[in-house]
Amino acid sequence: MSTPRPSSRDRLLHLVGNAHIDPVWLWRKPEGLQEIRATFQSAVDRMEEYPDFVFTCDSVMYLEWIEQHDPELFDTIAKRVAEGRWQVIGGWWIEPDCNIPAGESFVRQALYGQRYLLEKFGRAATIGSNLDPFGHNATIPQLLRRSGMEGYVFLRPGPHEQVLPGQFFHWESPDGSRVTAYRLPNEYCAPGADIGNHLDKSLALMPPDEPELMVFYGVGNHGGGPTKANLESIARLDSLGGLPTLRLSHPEAFFARIRDREDIPVHAGELQHHGPGCYSAHSGVKAWNRRAENELMRAEKWASVAAVAGEPYPGDRLTEAWKLVLFNQFHDILAGTSIRSAYEDARDEYGHARSIAADVLNRSVQAIARRIDIPMREGTTPLVVFNPHPWTLDGDVEFEFGQAATVRLTDDTGAAVPVQPTRSESTMAGSRGRLAFRASVPPLGHRVYHLLAGAERDGAGPVTATDTSLENEYLRVEIDPATGWLRSLVDKETGAELMPEAPGDHAVVVDDPSDTWGHRIHSYDKAIGAFTARCCRLVESGPVRAVLRVESAYGRSEMAEELVLSAGSRHVEVRTVVDWHERLTLLKLRFPTALTDVTATHEIPYGHLERTPDGTEEPTQAWVDVTGTLPGGARAGLTVVNDSKYGHDVRGGEIGMTALRSPVYAWHEPKVLDDDGVYAYLDQGRQEFRYLLLPHGADWRAADPARRAAELNQPVFTLLETFHGGPIPQVRANVDDGAGAVTVSVVKGAEDGSGDLVVRAYESHGRAAAARITLPLLGERAIEADFGPYEIRTFRVPRDPALPVIETDLLELAPDDTTAAEDA
Repeated sequence: MSTPRPSSRDRLLHLVGNAHIDPVWLWRKPEGLQEIRATFQSAVDRMEEYPDFVFTCDSVMYLEWIEQHDPELFDTIAKRVAEGRWQVIGGWWIEPDCNIPAGESFVRQALYGQRYLLEKFGRAATIGSNLDPFGHNATIPQLLRRSGMEGYVFLRPGPHEQVLPGQFFHWESPDGSRVTAYRLPNEYCAPGADIGNHLDKSLALMPPDEPELMVFYGVGNHGGGPTKANLESIARLDSLGGLPTLRLSHPEAFFARIRDREDIPVHAGELQHHGPGCYSAHSGVKAWNRRAENELMRAEKWASVAAVAGEPYPGDRLTEAWKLVLFNQFHDILAGTSIRSAYEDARDEYGHARSIAADVLNRSVQAIARRIDIPMREGTTPLVVFNPHPWTLDGDVEFEFGQAATVRLTDDTGAAVPVQPTRSESTMAGSRGRLAFRASVPPLGHRVYHLLAGAERDGAGPVTATDTSLENEYLRVEIDPATGWLRSLVDKETGAELMPEAPGDHAVVVDDPSDTWGHRIHSYDKAIGAFTARCCRLVESGPVRAVLRVESAYGRSEMAEELVLSAGSRHVEVRTVVDWHERLTLLKLRFPTALTDVTATHEIPYGHLERTPDGTEEPTQAWVDVTGTLPGGARAGLTVVNDSKYGHDVRGGEIGMTALRSPVYAWHEPKVLDDDGVYAYLDQGRQEFRYLLLPHGADWRAADPARRAAELNQPVFTLLETFHGGPIPQVRANVDDGAGAVTVSVVKGAEDGSGDLVVRAYESHGRAAAARITLPLLGERAIEADFGPYEIRTFRVPRDPALPVIETDLLELAPDDTTAAEDA
């Protein structure tokens, strides 16, 4: 072996027998699941042959798969777990992409994974494990700690991508939670024969003065695990000397020996970047995931309200749907790096999950609506609007109805509500109509409106509009017809002009010859062209809003962006349709501002981070903000909120949103594409997405982008109803979080089927805050709690008012040291 080996036998090397299995990547799900079964059978066979062998595997979903399809093998595994020879680590349903899922999805990874381990084996994992994902968001330490884990094993980013303070370190999230993290020195798998070379490479990359270190071995990716040759080579190498003492071990044993050391350094923040192209590869799967997450959370809220009203809570169905979503958050699926046919399976499974969510929502709101007291009002049709958010929603609502005649709208008091005809989805003349109106609906509640025959009174709308301008009481927008984008965006309350004198191009086409992962990419900044405006025209104007349409083109691709400004709105909504036919390129939507000395803030799962505005491609959730100084010295900012995009950059005062990428499917360097090869390219064809432009003053918190993002991603639900009696009033709130810094994200039924409600909230402004969360659906119940900056807290609320509200961990278990929330 070429690498000199450390000679001290006083050092200890923990060798972890592991099987990294990609259930989907260069193969489809059936092949991956078969490999799980074969790998697990091999592991138990090795235990029979080698009494000291210990096996480790994460991804709890694999165990459930074996339980369902090979019960005999599962029983053997259970016995080995009880003996300590099969070590459960990870605690999550799958190894997900660790940047793109919503915060709540990471909670569910642990909720379903750890509860399964507790149910089947009587113990949960204490060590988190995400060996293969392409970066790790900064909230993970808090998520791990609040689900029973205190250690974490990962591989990427490598030392060439991010310098860390040590091979192992205390990893700290923004709220102050810490876990001890260990970066693997080499790969998480090894060849099936002699592993001497694998150990040499690992030792060469590890600090020579550490007395104990850890190396994983075993055939991986397509499964396999430790082989006979692996184990025999370990025994032979250990007997030869010249290496540290080799011990067949597992991560829990390693962490137990190092975690109390006083010299462990601390790293605060995220672990990035590896493969920035993953943030945007395959727009379809990114959008399916965002829709599924939000539709499930919305369905759970209304199912919880319906359960209090007397309906059975569909916990099993929701769990089934969440598990489908969690599986498809597997890093090679959600990152967009699998083969094309794998996305047919992902599309179908996301569709199944969304279908369950839609059915649960429909059954729940129908059950509530039929209990609402709606007395007969001749000549009217009741319309119930359901707000899924635990704060009052004032915003535009659209609905279809079964007549094309002109109609008016009143609220529950009989007061007139302005309405505006808009495009119906139906093209049949006289069959259907579609209306837009501005609704005000109480927190996680409903309000009944009434449709009446007759035209709305004439009069000028509150939004002034032309073919190139929009203006309401808060904002003034002007479009440059030559570029098809903003040349002026004025916040009328402050008089601040946010646009620079020369805004430049908006829809920029960037050269992108990188592979599917975007390996070795720092920024997408090599512009080769831009979309050119063809026309700007006003397509809708009335008492509710005005809509301006911009059509543009580049090469063989076309784009239409509709800018919507509503009465009373502090943001501009942009509805985008792209028909894309370019290859090995990328579309950046750029949002220049006149700001200098900026701070860039990006949303991450259940939190946010400030990042350097140097043009680096960053993983971002639903919003990104720049706040800085205008030429006159005033402080102001712009937030961009999206419904399905994750790759963003900020360069100075300019935000860039990666709308799509078009590399070849599952293309990994150093493979060179053949000049005459026939390849499938990502993101070809039509896609639709929406985003908001949200100007604000000196502090983005006043604009509350987390709530605006929730409203964009979880829209209201409308239901045409009939007249009937019932115990529920026409206007009712069910859960109210006070619309402050603490945001309630989840209201659901308890996993144990007790009928208790589970309420999850997080601090969204990065500052300590006191919260009072009221639950009118349970009478006078309320939760009062103090939140630290970025803190996530979970509360269990019994329906019986004599029982107290209890704070739980993310697994819905009450730890011994949990402080009960004050039940006001």
